[in-house]
Amino acid sequence: MASDDLSHDRKQEQLDAYRVDPAGTRLTTDQGVLVDHTDDYLTVGERGPTLLEDFHAREKITRFDHERIPERVVHARGAGAYGFFQAYDTSLAEFTCARFLTDPALRTPVFVRFSTVAGSRGSADTVRDVRGFATKFYTEQGNYDLVANNMPVFFIQDGIKFPDFVHAVKPEPHNEIPQAQSAHDTFWDFVSLQPESLHMVMWLMSDRALPRSYRMMQGFGVHTFRLVNADGRGTFVKFHWKPALGTHSLLWEECQQLAGADPDFNRRDLWEAIESGQYPEWELGVQLVPESDEFAFDFDLLDATKIIPEEQVPVRPVGRLVLDRNPQNFFAETEQVAFHTANIVPGIDFTNDPLLQARNFSYLDTQLIRLGGPNFAQIPVNRPVTPVTNNNRDGYHQTQIPAGRTAYTKNSLGGGCPAIAGDFPEVFKHYQEKVEGHKIRRRAASFQDFYSQATLFWNSMSEVEREHIVDAFRFELGKCADTGVRERVVERLNAVDHGLARLVAQGIGVTPPEQEVTPNHGRSSPALSQLLAPTDSIATRKVAALVADGVDAVGLGRVADALRERGAVVELIGPVDGAVADADGGQVPVDRGINTVASGFFDAVLVPCGPDVVRALSGDGRVARFVNEAFRHGKAIAAFGGGVDVLGAAGLRGVRVAATDETSVVAEHGVVTTAAAAGDLGDDFGAAFASEIALHRAWDRPKLP
Repeated sequence: MASDDLSHDRKQEQLDAYRVDPAGTRLTTDQGVLVDHTDDYLTVGERGPTLLEDFHAREKITRFDHERIPERVVHARGAGAYGFFQAYDTSLAEFTCARFLTDPALRTPVFVRFSTVAGSRGSADTVRDVRGFATKFYTEQGNYDLVANNMPVFFIQDGIKFPDFVHAVKPEPHNEIPQAQSAHDTFWDFVSLQPESLHMVMWLMSDRALPRSYRMMQGFGVHTFRLVNADGRGTFVKFHWKPALGTHSLLWEECQQLAGADPDFNRRDLWEAIESGQYPEWELGVQLVPESDEFAFDFDLLDATKIIPEEQVPVRPVGRLVLDRNPQNFFAETEQVAFHTANIVPGIDFTNDPLLQARNFSYLDTQLIRLGGPNFAQIPVNRPVTPVTNNNRDGYHQTQIPAGRTAYTKNSLGGGCPAIAGDFPEVFKHYQEKVEGHKIRRRAASFQDFYSQATLFWNSMSEVEREHIVDAFRFELGKCADTGVRERVVERLNAVDHGLARLVAQGIGVTPPEQEVTPNHGRSSPALSQLLAPTDSIATRKVAALVADGVDAVGLGRVADALRERGAVVELIGPVDGAVADADGGQVPVDRGINTVASGFFDAVLVPCGPDVVRALSGDGRVARFVNEAFRHGKAIAAFGGGVDVLGAAGLRGVRVAATDETSVVAEHGVVTTAAAAGDLGDDFGAAFASEIALHRAWDRPKLP
């Protein structure tokens, strides 16, 4: 066995030891007693009173009553998967002694949980919200948890305000409305009175809050942490996850549509990708700042509402993360996994970031109540791959059987064990720094710039992204009944950018501000825009091929093969489930009926040729709506032969969609067409369609009337 697979396999073996397969077994009680009947309570006669002595029924119902544990207050709705992390090389060794970051021979097992923040477990995946990106590394030095988000900053600077923020964004207490939304008065009242939240709010109103997929979502450690090398020298660090598929988002209209059509859209996407072998992958990068440069910026490194622009400190790639295995039981693994910002290993340490310091207390406190006591680390998904030997005993849900007489240190009766590690090379040693000062409740003056990075974010957006941000503010504030809240938010936005404030005000019935509060500083960071770094890959992109009886199966197969060779997923959508007849009388299996899907499920649409199929599709209102929505949402659309007529029937007039002869291919505003049918359909048609899909959206497409 290769050495780099040891810990990965060890974690798998550990999990396998706890899995129970009911195949071939007989029903028992929790005590292992065989059960002969489980359909009726024990009673006195057929219609008599029920007997309390029916221990099996009582146990069965009691266990059912306690199946659910308290859901997370935040990040309640999530999805997770196992995988591994592997460093690229040893170049980070001068900064940290964390072996999983420096030894390319190690393949460290991980569990990653993605989540929304505000909603309950029963809410939808596609709400406008921050997304959690929490990674548990089962390293050979102990468990390390990188508890990240898909946005690099947070709403508040100090953790003492976290309960206030969460209470404000959660459903309002008098009526428990709205679910999983920030579009209500209490959240925006909080924002209007807490200007430190404005930078994060800009991210929340952007497309970053509407990820196309967890697999196409960035992750950020948010805080400035500290790497520590073998000599005890520290270096400030910020962590970045970059998806291999690029960073892409849904449109707000799609999110609303998908919340009804498939509220599990993101978790289903993750599950199906892994099941099909299309393993999601991210690159871990770090921004490194020498301690001597701690005060070299125009913001405070300890301020969690600030980023370090990549133009000032580039992101250095250090390794890759691959998710290659789905959990076998959602509750036992995804629901019971427990993350904690204070789970660190030698080579990684904290800073005095006041938000991070509060999280280091809060996470452990949360797990104690949510998972029923102090032994939650013994749950298989939380158990480290390294041996655990300490004097912690008893408590709720103790699953180990500690042996020996002694449970204290120092001892002689137990041979001094477990012994203090002392100078053992793997021992964790806290970073040493001098700390002195008065006990106060006061924020540092270096934390008081609330607007400049919010302005930086706005300046860095493309015109399309700016339009989406303005629309988001108008939707969210339009849901606020209190006019005073709307007015205060516009006042805050006027300190970010005068033009932004006026655009928002005009859409929510507030008088636009006349005077500019602070001139826009004009600085930008191109790395903050999603649209300035498109990918050229269509791997895992989903294409809907609309089919009906009489479809040109040859031409369809040729285009589908061209897309699949490039990694795309092509699904055949028919009038109903089952199969359709092709033009030659054969059968073409349908993947899904059009009544079970929405255009938001897919990244592109293909309409094939065939006189019969064209007549069928052109007369189907569901097809017209499907194509129309895909066009309105900027998605790549392709049609060949008679399929071009379906586009016109769907209302795509005003856009040139008809090829001029039998062989040429026209690509305009993301619509790819040719008059050629199966016999004359060349490879250039599939290649042109793939190129448009890779752009994610045709942002220059004219709007439909």
